[in-house]
Amino acid sequence: MTSGWMSQKKFFFNSNDGIINFMKTKIRKVDKNQIDDDIINEAGNLLREGRLVAFPTETVYGLGADALQEEAAKRTYEAKGRPSDNPLIVHIADYEDLKKIAVNIPAETDMLAAHFWPGPLTMIFEKSDAVPHGTTGGLDTVAVRMPEDPVALALIRAAGGFVSAPSANTSGRPSPTTAEHVVADLDGRIDMILDGGAVDIGLESTILDMTVAPPVILRPGAITAEMLEDVIGPVTADDNSMSEKSARAPKAPGMKYRHYAPKAKLVIVEGDLREEILAIRQLAFEADRKGRPVGIIATSETLAFYKYGIVKNIGTRENERSVARGLYKILREFDEEDIDTIYSESFAAQGIGKAIMNRLEKAAGHHRIPAADIVKLQKYRQITFVSGTDSARGPMAAELLRHCDLVQEYVINSSGMVVLFPEPANQKAEAIMKSAGMTLKDHSSHPFDGENIREDTLILTIEESQKEKILSEYGHSDSIFTLNEFTGDDTEIPDPYGKPLTAYGECYEVLNRLINELAEKLNSLTEEEK
Repeated sequence: MTSGWMSQKKFFFNSNDGIINFMKTKIRKVDKNQIDDDIINEAGNLLREGRLVAFPTETVYGLGADALQEEAAKRTYEAKGRPSDNPLIVHIADYEDLKKIAVNIPAETDMLAAHFWPGPLTMIFEKSDAVPHGTTGGLDTVAVRMPEDPVALALIRAAGGFVSAPSANTSGRPSPTTAEHVVADLDGRIDMILDGGAVDIGLESTILDMTVAPPVILRPGAITAEMLEDVIGPVTADDNSMSEKSARAPKAPGMKYRHYAPKAKLVIVEGDLREEILAIRQLAFEADRKGRPVGIIATSETLAFYKYGIVKNIGTRENERSVARGLYKILREFDEEDIDTIYSESFAAQGIGKAIMNRLEKAAGHHRIPAADIVKLQKYRQITFVSGTDSARGPMAAELLRHCDLVQEYVINSSGMVVLFPEPANQKAEAIMKSAGMTLKDHSSHPFDGENIREDTLILTIEESQKEKILSEYGHSDSIFTLNEFTGDDTEIPDPYGKPLTAYGECYEVLNRLINELAEKLNSLTEEEK
């Protein structure tokens, strides 16, 4: 079934029969601290009638249907565009109800339920005859969860106690963490949305297969392996690598099909954090040169390091729960941007970080690139020009290089050998640069020190005496040259200090030629590394 709309109203089409249904989705605000029984009963009655209602849980918004009605399951799959062999999770509100839908329940279930229900843990059991195969994706097992959100629990009870609820989004899209996300995907396709505000966790529940011993984690979530093992002892983890082409039905949601995906291609850049930042910076720089901005998923700690691309803050690494909460929101925000690729940093594959990486990898279709493969192509990452007072020739050279067409991103700056305190650029140097369409107005002189000498920093002095002084004070380095030496051009760079404006113009002309030669050499070095 495909959908289309006319005059901003949602209609459903059947290729043989034409328009077959028009549905107006009701949106009801609910407060979990003061639940309106009338609204909950209205929604519960819709579910009892076999209709569809989206509602908040502590993980993501779910698309509710009566779990014991085969036809309701069919409507769920149709509304989401979800493959019918992808099982639904049955939500319950009372532990005793588990016995009505599951059989051969292991003894460890009591301990797990005591610790984690209500909460973000789904357990898989052998199903009873009460659960139709439409709900389980044709399997003889059933996935069961008791959510923590008060609105969800009230709705489940009002609906009769058994509500199947996959995430309330179009299949494959990022899961919804607000009612607005549900509206964007399913408005006109379902009967009602209960708007309970933003969810608490932001990632789907942990799924634990209780039909095997030891139990197997089929999908990581906020309840980690360590937390489960503290209660029942050893658990194992599925590799989660089932192909979409596999003829085997997935035992749990999120195992087989690409999920959580934004419209743009998502690529995870993996390495240590410094390598990831450097690699993503270079990828974004290259894309910007070609007039093709990219998206970048950054954190509070790394946001300031990115100069190119559309950069969004997913949360802080100090609290990865904030990252989990922001993941789907960020992926959906990128759908509003005119980009075709998103680069993401990676996260530690432990604790809730394991769940974050699981969702990122699914969203990326497991497309990952090693940061080291990109970083190793960059011989230099920073270029520092060194002059005497860092007020004219050094800053002019740095600004000229910033305006060159470079195939690699560099941090470009300048410093001086004789700088007692910060000073702005020489006014005559600024006048010459301004006439050429550039500026030194934000420059402040900076003293050279040993911290500038690093393997990935190219140090270019304006005069030979400055190079010799650096070598005598800090020792030999393979990354220190005069600008003339590095470019292979021995044209003397005139010192305009104390001279008229024309002298600064003459200095500019020499620097401009040398910097263009420098840019060509830097670009050729990059190509050689590749």
